[in-house]
Amino acid sequence: MSSQAYQPLEAGAIRSILKSVPAVAALLGSDEAEYKIREVGDGNLNLVYIVETSSGGVVVKQALPYVRLVGDSWPLPLNRSYFEYVALTTQAGYVPGLVPKIFHFDRDLALIVMEYLNPHIVLRKGLIKGTLYPRAPIDIAEFLAQTLFNTSVLGTTAVAHKGLVELFAANTALCRITEDLVFTDPYREASLNRWTRPYLDDMKRAFESDSRLKFAAQQKKWEFMTRAEALIHGDLHTGSVMVTANDTRVIDPEFAFVGPMGFDVGAIIANYLLAFFSNVGQHPIGHSESAFETSLLDHVVTLWNTFERRFLELWGASSQGEA
Repeated sequence: MSSQAYQPLEAGAIRSILKSVPAVAALLGSDEAEYKIREVGDGNLNLVYIVETSSGGVVVKQALPYVRLVGDSWPLPLNRSYFEYVALTTQAGYVPGLVPKIFHFDRDLALIVMEYLNPHIVLRKGLIKGTLYPRAPIDIAEFLAQTLFNTSVLGTTAVAHKGLVELFAANTALCRITEDLVFTDPYREASLNRWTRPYLDDMKRAFESDSRLKFAAQQKKWEFMTRAEALIHGDLHTGSVMVTANDTRVIDPEFAFVGPMGFDVGAIIANYLLAFFSNVGQHPIGHSESAFETSLLDHVVTLWNTFERRFLELWGASSQGEA
């Protein structure tokens, strides 16, 4: 299939593609008329479909040539789907039970067919509902330790590490989003900035005029852009984790590149802290922490301590690295 074949797919084309993939046909059955397709994408970038029959289901994810939330005025390269596929397959080599299984990838269509995680829920949505998932911080820590260690020069050869750097160096458009939206725009006047007007106007102005804060943010941006330490997920927040009480999967690594290990670790911890503060902020002043909020802080401690312990265990047992 040539690169000219790309087009956003509709139900009929999806059925035809899935039927032609042996692993998917074996899961869903060969009668494509029975394939029930629904579009569920609630993110900013991609089309996402769930395809089900009575015997099983898959997720079909297709990149669009622009930011879905904005439209044609914000173009994005389709090759981000390739980086997501390579990241998922690389991660699966170290933590196969913590990422979705991949059934099919079509580079020309920017299309990934993967495991339908059911009855999983997005971790962020579960936390908003006040549900705790004690297994999740342990599993996330294992994902971080394994993927970060084994793709760094501590856990692999310099040649393999440089190969990852070279491959993912082309994921510039997604990196630019992080560079702008995380490290630059929050500290200045920017069209996409949002805050609760007029109640936070003073805080917003103080934030933008805090030169020490802006300098610290630019230091971190420099590290993000220059420290090629390991293959990082690049967008590891609670919306990129799906959970049940006993199972955790990390999804959506299309922002992946070889960068600073601390970015992934800090991002997921920050999201747990956001969940904590969003709950605290709904209480009257002086109200004591709830059991749920205390547990969220305990999860942060568990995540960090488990990550540190497992990373050091992997390092101590390794004879592969060249550092």
